[in-house]
Amino acid sequence: MGLLFLVVAPLAAALLVYWLYSIASFFYSNWASPVRLLPGPPSPSFVYGNEKEVFEEGTDLLEKWVAQYGPTIHFQSFVGMSKLYTTDLKALNHILKNDYIYQKPEWFRYRIQEVIGEGLVVVEGDTHKNQRRVMNQAFGPSQIRELTDTFIEKSLELRDIWEAEIHRQGGVGEIDVLVWMNRVALDIIGLAGFNYKFNALSEGENSGELNRAFHKILANLVKFSPVSFLRAAFPSLRWLPTKGDPTVEGAHNIMESIGRELIATGKQDIHHSSKADRDSLTNKDLLTVLLRANMATDLPDNQRMSDQEILAQIPTFLSVGHESTSTATVWGLYALIKAPEVQKKLRNELLQVSSDSPSMDELNALPYLDAVVREALRLYAPLPFTFRVSVKDDVLPLSTPVIDKLGREHESIHLQKGQMIIVPIVPVNEDSTVWGEDSHEFRPERWESVPDAANAIPGVWSNSLAFLGGPRACIGYRFAVMEMKSLLFTLIRSFEFEPAGPVEDIGKKFVVVQRPFLKSKPEAGTQMPLKMRLYQKM
Repeated sequence: MGLLFLVVAPLAAALLVYWLYSIASFFYSNWASPVRLLPGPPSPSFVYGNEKEVFEEGTDLLEKWVAQYGPTIHFQSFVGMSKLYTTDLKALNHILKNDYIYQKPEWFRYRIQEVIGEGLVVVEGDTHKNQRRVMNQAFGPSQIRELTDTFIEKSLELRDIWEAEIHRQGGVGEIDVLVWMNRVALDIIGLAGFNYKFNALSEGENSGELNRAFHKILANLVKFSPVSFLRAAFPSLRWLPTKGDPTVEGAHNIMESIGRELIATGKQDIHHSSKADRDSLTNKDLLTVLLRANMATDLPDNQRMSDQEILAQIPTFLSVGHESTSTATVWGLYALIKAPEVQKKLRNELLQVSSDSPSMDELNALPYLDAVVREALRLYAPLPFTFRVSVKDDVLPLSTPVIDKLGREHESIHLQKGQMIIVPIVPVNEDSTVWGEDSHEFRPERWESVPDAANAIPGVWSNSLAFLGGPRACIGYRFAVMEMKSLLFTLIRSFEFEPAGPVEDIGKKFVVVQRPFLKSKPEAGTQMPLKMRLYQKM
């Protein structure tokens, strides 16, 4: 026993010293960072910094700080840590373009990975590059064209359900559109993503084992606990158990089992089709097209995705394709109830189409629908901001020089390895220096003549950061835009939407994405009740 102590004690002491040294070095590097000399708000708390304020007020507070201190600022995070926040478009372009230097923070990736595994959203560097190369074919324009019929079919099913509910309520119905939009988006991503029938529109909460498993994991992600915080912040503490671990593990096992069945079915479809003949595939879902691209004979072995990597894309499709698009469409309806003249103008355009089932090309040929979708995503991007961390020292260029607390002017900022950065999405999309004094107004007509300043926004789509930009831009943006167009086309042609209560009562709550809730009933959770009636043609 004594000999064991003599061996273990020095080792434990050495590990403790190394751990303490690592922590001290981490904090010293942060506290000595040049970023701390940038202008910014005072910190009300050493422990929480400005984090509580940001959590409670969100992007509105960040915009106030930019107006007061300039486009590039510093504010304090937990225990004196620093965060860089900038709306400078030259700086953002540099950050988004250099994805090998600016990556998702490890704690952020760990929390996302708990839900969706090692999918495209989580992985970095060469792994991300290889996965994206293989997956690009599944999200190209020709593939989205194949899926538009699914978008329209499910939109019409939702229309018929709402029509029946309005008749049941006596001609004017009050419907929580968030609930139903989540269900239709789930059905769409099930069929279009991996040929899986959730039947969420018909079965509601009982829409399949895969959906229930996914939402158990998602509920654990958004539920804060001290242990989950410690596990995310400190990798060495990830052995600590939480009450929800057995539930999450069981849900992961269900998702993996169903996922493997879907992959096997997709491979079988490919084997039964003629060699590399895309048109002969029975199923045209994203997963099958991805599998086919991954099995291409001209793809080097070192660039192929493993079955485990492909498996991780299923919850990735489910998460991004379900939550983001449904929420974006709900906010689109919200914008239209606040602007009834826009809703009327849009309906008039949509009614010019003779068919209830337009093609992708027919939908894209509707200019005002396109402008409405662009404007809704500009103002109500589902993700208001995201995070990056510099994984090595770098120099960040600025288009607007910043004057630090010592009175020195800087045209660039030296960033040390480990610097945390908030990448704003909605604040850039609402920036009055880019869009003018009416930047916070919902005005689709602005897309008839886009301001020159908006051309500097480093987004992948529509002079907007709604889908980010650079190598990490959302690969599914075409899918999301076409799904949103399909839903709005069907619903605005069929119904007139009005507020169910004061529009000021609708607030925004960050739950994975930016969801609506009623300020008068915060305990009821996220919701968007709207009043609607059937549109009566004159």
